Amino acid sequence: MRAFILAIVLSVAICGAAAAQYLGNYTANPYLPPASPQPPGTFSNPYGTTFNSPKLFDNQGGYHGNLSANPYDPNSVANRFGRYGSPYSPDSINNPYGQYGSPYSPQSPNNPYGKGMAVYR
Repeated sequence: MRAFILAIVLSVAICGAAAAQYLGNYTANPYLPPASPQPPGTFSNPYGTTFNSPKLFDNQGGYHGNLSANPYDPNSVANRFGRYGSPYSPDSINNPYGQYGSPYSPQSPNNPYGKGMAVYR
């Protein structure tokens, strides 16, 4: 019985520790409140990977890449040839004609009047 209770307590503790931390919105809108301060290198880590970089999500929970400066990470918005960094990909914030990169789309980080995308760590 003790082992069963201990297993439940440990699984709850592990699941609670794995929850994503909301860091704010990634947006060009100067009228939204600023995000809380982050440690240096949070967004400009050239060695960032899928596991240690902040992640972008649209307003429906769709994943749109990692906010890192690593051009070799396949999920980084800095990878010009990857799904989330290519200027031709429909899922990229770097595509000026796509839903997530257009300066006219309300959920695009490039829209100066939009809400942008949520950033989680």
